[in-house]
Amino acid sequence: MKAHLVLADGTIFEGIGFGAKTCAVGEVVFNTSMTGYQEAITDPSYRGQMIAMTVPQVGNTGINGEDLESRRPWLSGFIVRELSPIVSNWRASEDLSGYLERHGIPGISEIDTRYLTRLLRQHGSLHGALCTDGSLGVPELLNMARAWEGTEGRDLVQEVSCMAPYAWEEESDLDWISTGKLPERNFHVVAYDFGIKYNILRRLTSHGCRVQVVPAQTPTADVLALKPDGVFLSNGPGDPAGLPYAATAVAELLEHDLPIFGICLGHQILGLAIGAETYKLKFGHHGSNHPVRDSQAGRVQITSQNHNYAVRAETMPDWAEVTHLNLNDGTVEGLRLRDRPAFSVQYHPEASPGTHDADYLFAQFTRLMSGNHQ
Repeated sequence: MKAHLVLADGTIFEGIGFGAKTCAVGEVVFNTSMTGYQEAITDPSYRGQMIAMTVPQVGNTGINGEDLESRRPWLSGFIVRELSPIVSNWRASEDLSGYLERHGIPGISEIDTRYLTRLLRQHGSLHGALCTDGSLGVPELLNMARAWEGTEGRDLVQEVSCMAPYAWEEESDLDWISTGKLPERNFHVVAYDFGIKYNILRRLTSHGCRVQVVPAQTPTADVLALKPDGVFLSNGPGDPAGLPYAATAVAELLEHDLPIFGICLGHQILGLAIGAETYKLKFGHHGSNHPVRDSQAGRVQITSQNHNYAVRAETMPDWAEVTHLNLNDGTVEGLRLRDRPAFSVQYHPEASPGTHDADYLFAQFTRLMSGNHQ
């Protein structure tokens, strides 16, 4: 079926539709990962966005139940150069197009994703409207893209966060464990769900944590009532400035000297909680191949990333320091507080798929809790 993707700047792409027969609007971003499209489309951090994959062929490994990063896909639309007509993976239970159709998400293939990526790099992320059912023409799609409210200032977290607290039990496969055995779960961690990925929860449990996941708007008093040894701040979608309740809660938790570890949106929320500012990047960081320098260890990590906002370094207080920097553009990739047991990173140390260079950060979190553990 013929499909159209129309960007807010007037650029028109005509291709072949797959997935759901519908129309959708969102912020178009590109992802440079060579593998892992299933994990990407089920990452809640992509809420409100359309993903354009730079790898030329997508879909050849299908979809399987073991590699999902959340309960459903959250993206608005999926953009690929070529959709593989064959699924070649013994673990696959369905194909990509059928999975997206089942969840009401449109896709478009047979377009020049290389040109689209160059356009986004030059002009920045753009709003786009995608139609796969022929119900809207190009003029209507252009108006749709230009009228869309975007992500800035919005609270997209409420669309992806859990509705009620729950305990997480699943651990990582033993292939992830260097010692070949799992440690005892000696630490009680309360994890704020701003759009948390399953593999983050698996890594926490595999590093000896009993994890209680709570909704994004859980009050500080309710978290403290659970008597945690530490608090985790998860990844999630959209603009951290649209979540004032989250920054307020974290600022209150900091007064209790609880160990705190944040990833991605959680990193940005920690930044806001200490009085720093955040800002939107030109086209964000999306992929599993971004170099980051660990200033403390003096080494470079290859990291998995998915975010459109960053912490502004010059607005951080003196009692906080930058620990990691992005080697592509110099943006802040990690911070820690000098006087309290709290730290965060912008990238994803739990990367699945992706490199495991930064998995040590989970051990760093447990060491902080060990010093605080009663």
